[in-house]
Amino acid sequence: MLLGEVREEIVDTCRRLSAAGLLPGTSGNVSVRAGDRVAVTPSGVDYSELTAELVGVHALDGTPVDAPLKPTSELPLHLAVYAAKETAAIVHTHSTAATVLSTLVDELPPIHYMIALFGGRVPVTPYATYGTRELADATVRALRESTACILGNHGTVATGHDLSTARTGAEYLEWLSELYLRATSAGTPRLLDAEEIARVAEKLSGYGQRPPR
Repeated sequence: MLLGEVREEIVDTCRRLSAAGLLPGTSGNVSVRAGDRVAVTPSGVDYSELTAELVGVHALDGTPVDAPLKPTSELPLHLAVYAAKETAAIVHTHSTAATVLSTLVDELPPIHYMIALFGGRVPVTPYATYGTRELADATVRALRESTACILGNHGTVATGHDLSTARTGAEYLEWLSELYLRATSAGTPRLLDAEEIARVAEKLSGYGQRPPR
């Protein structure tokens, strides 16, 4: 099977995100770029029934290479991001807290230092109809200075040098959004300044390690 390991990883990622509540129903989509091919989730398939064989493989212009089902309606968004940005994976969720936040602010406020994980800021795009070039273009603009963005009245997009990094970004983005919403419901939260976020970004650049095998 073409890109078999990649397609298996996409299925595992979707199930994890679905179990965490970040992909309600059949919403959201996940993709990985491998050279001149993109493996991406199909449209409208329940994640409990998704298998590696159902994950489609497409060329960078969207042409199906090994795709038994119609791809996600957001394939144009994924392809536009890959064309504009050096990234290897994209996770698009419809997570609750981030979507709520997208109706209130134009940018995720620096409520916690982990916003540095995304380059220091996470913009919110203007609303655009799903599956459109307008949404794809807005996403590309928002990702110029960040590894993630929140789509206005819609959901989130997180990118990474691999799928694990993109998934972690989506999880942290939802956590940060929830943190801000809870803080504002209790009062006026203290926010971090740009200098502190820059310090943390430098520290995070060397963070993380793999256990010995």
